[in-house]
Amino acid sequence: MAGEGSGAGVEMGALIRRLRLHQAGPSPYDPAPAGTPAIDGGEQLFRPRRAAVLVCLFRAAAGELRVILTKRSSSLSTHSGEVSLPGGKAEEGDADDVATALRESKEEIGLDPALVTVVASLEHFLSKHLLVVVPVIGILSDIQAFIPVLNVAEVDEIFDVPLEMFLKKNYPWMRTGHPRSGKRWGRHSQFITSLTQKGTRST
Repeated sequence: MAGEGSGAGVEMGALIRRLRLHQAGPSPYDPAPAGTPAIDGGEQLFRPRRAAVLVCLFRAAAGELRVILTKRSSSLSTHSGEVSLPGGKAEEGDADDVATALRESKEEIGLDPALVTVVASLEHFLSKHLLVVVPVIGILSDIQAFIPVLNVAEVDEIFDVPLEMFLKKNYPWMRTGHPRSGKRWGRHSQFITSLTQKGTRST
């Protein structure tokens, strides 16, 4: 797995503790419990389709905290070639958002769910395609045990970057001339910036 850059890093324990303070509560987009009656005898309240992404963090040999990212396949019909977190749409049989994120990560990059310790599910965001996307935070304790296997129909590349990178003001890594500016940074990069700020902000 190709790594990019380095940094002083973000302290993992403090990050996890603070992110857990932002653990998602009930949402109007949550699936209705089985047997929920229709509203006024009519149709059930519309609920957008659901998806989940995995924010997979690990401690590199140099000590910094890093996040696993992918570059979406250039042949995909939506968001082709964009930098993204592994994840995708919920499927029948997924027990919850965590199950969706782990299943999709296994399918896309070959990440064994047994290697990931899930620490939190954060507040959803609504994609421009009206998908309710739930970020699931997971810790990969043994990066050496992870042997990436890419699903080439969905992923062109897997790489990792320092989480600290997303604390830089004004997104310098997106500007022309920066070593990472050649990548198309999609909506997920803005989301990682937001959660990193939440996880490092003093309380």
